[in-house]
Amino acid sequence: MKRLLGALLVAASCSASAQLLQFRSGHAKGQYLVTSYPHDSLLRTLVGTPTHDVNGDLRLLVDGDRDRFSWQLDYQLVARSGDSLQLGQALQESVFAPAGNLNDDRRLLDLTRTISDHDDYRLLQRLDRLHAGYTGDKAVVRVGRQAISWGNGLMYNPVDFFNPFDPAAIDREYKSGDDMLYGQYLQDSGNDVEFVAVWRRDENGDTGGDVNTQTLKYHAFIGAGELDLVAARHYRDTILSAGGLASIGGAILRGDALLTDTDLDTYASAVINLSYSWQAFGRNMSGVAEYFFNGMGLRQDDYPQLLQQPDLIARLQRGELFSVGRHYLAAGVTIEMTPLFMLTPNLFYNLGDSSGLFQLVTQYDLAQNWQLLLAANLPFGSRGSEFGGLDSPVDGLQLGAGPSLFAQLAFYF
Repeated sequence: MKRLLGALLVAASCSASAQLLQFRSGHAKGQYLVTSYPHDSLLRTLVGTPTHDVNGDLRLLVDGDRDRFSWQLDYQLVARSGDSLQLGQALQESVFAPAGNLNDDRRLLDLTRTISDHDDYRLLQRLDRLHAGYTGDKAVVRVGRQAISWGNGLMYNPVDFFNPFDPAAIDREYKSGDDMLYGQYLQDSGNDVEFVAVWRRDENGDTGGDVNTQTLKYHAFIGAGELDLVAARHYRDTILSAGGLASIGGAILRGDALLTDTDLDTYASAVINLSYSWQAFGRNMSGVAEYFFNGMGLRQDDYPQLLQQPDLIARLQRGELFSVGRHYLAAGVTIEMTPLFMLTPNLFYNLGDSSGLFQLVTQYDLAQNWQLLLAANLPFGSRGSEFGGLDSPVDGLQLGAGPSLFAQLAFYF
């Protein structure tokens, strides 16, 4: 770990001495989130209702290059305050704890430092990117903290098991990085092969095959379509997937089929979507409709046995899955109300228990380098359903949340 970090820092200092250290860009974001909880929610008994959270994120992007070699460093200063911290402490390591705890406890390199930590306030700094690389005529190699996204899912993406976004995430600008070796080889045909090896640590601080990931992906062009083949050893699981995309009458059809073999069972998952852009009422619009089958998910009658499903629980806790059911339908339309104002209604629907989440997102460019994001989240469903509130261990109380509002103001420089 120290050797890798030292090598990257030496690369950075060498670039600086050669005047190849450059500040690329950055942003400062402020967020406010208010969430309500129904009267029969266990979460309400823990933190009350409504809850309020105020967060801040400063990100500075620095890089450099010389000939075919390059390096990148992304620094983050993150401030979090509010009731979600208290809720996370109350639920501790529970699968129902709020997501988004930034730490490097399970990463190979510990690049996060806590500046201040209180019950309702946390300030930390971290390096979310720190990697060096080589780019040749047909090959690319990068080593260090970086991020990668695979898969053809647009809302639900089972093939993206490297820190995927929550399907209902509002700000998707950056995903968290992992410590990895990445390689890509480009063939004369335009097809390419990618390799990823991710190193992690277990609860004892040790690294090994039980927590690491090795993945190989082949991407090919077939006529007007594309094909993706993935083989991976992920933690203790073997994963195989096949997917691709094709153009159909001006629309794009995408999909993936995934097979995961664990110590306990073998699971099949799949995602397929159709996206299309058009003009209506004098406005540009683009939409997507997607079906997701979660092979590790449960039928509604089996929800009470959720905690007895170790494969599903492990993925929920690692942030690789965000769904406990089996069949989902998602749809969204982005409407360009004006060149500076975008309106996006989204729907996430659990076909098994008839619960769902309606989301309305607006994006407004206030001025040059200033952007405002607003979102309203409206869950619906009966008691005991996924979005209506799963039954908790406490009789008569559910693990449900009510409507919430999100606001984010970002300045880019």
